[in-house]
Amino acid sequence: MRNEIIGRKEQCERLKACLEQNSAQLILVYGRRRVGKTYLINEYFEDRFAFKMTGAYDQPKKVQLANFTAELNRKSGKKWNAPGNWFQAFELLRQYLEQLPQDQKQVVFMDEMPWLDTHKSSLLPAFEFFWNDWGSTRHNLVFIVCGSAASWMDEKFSRNRGGLYNRHTCRIYLEPFNLGQMEEFLKSRKIYWTRYEVVECYMVMGGIPYYLNLLNSQYSFNQNIDRIFFSKRGELWDEFDMLYRTLFTNSDHYIQIVEALAKKRGGLTREELARETGISLNGSFSKMLSNLIASGFVCEASQYLQKKKNMRYQLSDPYTAFYLRFSKGQNGKDEHFWSHSTDLPSRRTWEGLAFEQLCKAHILQIKQKLGIDGVLSTVSVWSNKGDAELGIPGAQIDMVIDRRDRTINLCEIKFSEDEYVIGKEDEASLRNKKTAFRTLTRCRKTIQMTMITTYGVKQNMYSGMIQNQVTMDDLFHEK
Repeated sequence: MRNEIIGRKEQCERLKACLEQNSAQLILVYGRRRVGKTYLINEYFEDRFAFKMTGAYDQPKKVQLANFTAELNRKSGKKWNAPGNWFQAFELLRQYLEQLPQDQKQVVFMDEMPWLDTHKSSLLPAFEFFWNDWGSTRHNLVFIVCGSAASWMDEKFSRNRGGLYNRHTCRIYLEPFNLGQMEEFLKSRKIYWTRYEVVECYMVMGGIPYYLNLLNSQYSFNQNIDRIFFSKRGELWDEFDMLYRTLFTNSDHYIQIVEALAKKRGGLTREELARETGISLNGSFSKMLSNLIASGFVCEASQYLQKKKNMRYQLSDPYTAFYLRFSKGQNGKDEHFWSHSTDLPSRRTWEGLAFEQLCKAHILQIKQKLGIDGVLSTVSVWSNKGDAELGIPGAQIDMVIDRRDRTINLCEIKFSEDEYVIGKEDEASLRNKKTAFRTLTRCRKTIQMTMITTYGVKQNMYSGMIQNQVTMDDLFHEK
């Protein structure tokens, strides 16, 4: 490993453990596109691969096999002709690997393997035979399969019902950086922003290393966003369509789903989502939702005390939410849009929604701050239209943490440029939420009102009902 790989300590330790095993290793590495999978493997192994190839997007089997042969010839110094199928290709790989020193680790890396699995390619049966018949018996073989299509990786390997069932020895799902890792990454690039700006950056880009690498230390945060998103043919002007097209077949339907979710703060049920998009409510629709969840674009929002069939789906990818709200269709119309939008109501609304999703992505840090990271708990949301007969108006809770120690944290999430000031109306609203929740859910547990804010709650005559606080700084702690 050339240098310390920021934010990937746990993954590096797992790769190290695999290398130290005296048995064949089949390692799966997956996660959403742009999250840094290829970088992790290349940097950790320092490009010292016995063989490596990358699948080509939207290319037929003939082209993929030609690329495979070119890489094999380059490594071996031979001049094999391109095989006619993947069974023959893996046989050539076997012949090549058998000629290498057997007292050394042989690392094989097949990147973007889902792109190799073209229509009627027989890639998986061929790989299955190669691994089960030969690869799994080689004590010095480390075979790494990598792909951005998380659903494909899960279906073809993790939940495979055939010869590849339970054959992998290590599975690494690479997640975006959290806030702490993101801050460390920015500092490594000489970008020294306030934590408020780092939070804003996360709300725009998420913790995606590829996007963060586009930031320039010579510009302010707002200038960077203008340059990357709003300048004519900026760095990410065509990223959205390319992102979804390369991850999902029939990408138009996937885009319809995220566009519908982007319009609804509280999310949508399956039935509501089907109506909004006009997509038939069938098995294909369910698979699309599962694929979006597996790839980190959509999350399930459990409703407190409600059954799974009432599950709501929310857009959870910061980049997608930002693009659909602000960047779509701009392409240079106002190259300083973000700098000019500081006081726009639409930006304030977006900040509240985006910060709420950021907090949900850092639930472990929130629990750590509350001192309940060792307590079994569930996280959900709650809303109710109220009860006219009881004189209870409707209420909504941003986050409900239901703990095994018979305590519930009702969390109110607020994004603010300064300490959040609870006024008379705010205090009345919070009291109503607590009363409505206790009465309408028949809750007998201890309820703690909790505020999650950027800079904390300003102490005044109305702030006494807040038992716990979580601030922006708390979200930067490593889990």
